[in-house]
Amino acid sequence: MSFSDLFGSGEHLRNLSHFASIVNLAAIDGEINDREEKLLQRFARKLDINEEEYAKVIENPKAFPLTGSNSVERRLERLHDLFKIIFADNEIDEEETELIKRYAIGLGFSSQASEGIIERSIQIFSGQLNFEDYRYLLEKDND
Repeated sequence: MSFSDLFGSGEHLRNLSHFASIVNLAAIDGEINDREEKLLQRFARKLDINEEEYAKVIENPKAFPLTGSNSVERRLERLHDLFKIIFADNEIDEEETELIKRYAIGLGFSSQASEGIIERSIQIFSGQLNFEDYRYLLEKDND
């Protein structure tokens, strides 16, 4: 029985794959902590992952292949989700950085684009925004 036979097709498969990526990132630094578990449960609801699928992904997240997207906005949304789980413990380590680089490329970003996006995202999520960027983000929300 194939992966798609078990879990359907289309958007739900992409969501399942994305959820498995999030679980992989949560587990990369060892055990999944309580804060990460709560985030995983929220992502499961957001991505319409049922309890059976949740259990299978938690058991073996590497069994679910990563799928890319043609939409830049969708890829950025997926990457944003991944950064949220990485920063659940308020830090990013070397393993997480390497894994997110691979995921960014797997999502469809070029190597060069992924480097810039990841570097910038780390600055944003770790609170290292300079004043110009802070002002830009505040003004952008008011447009």
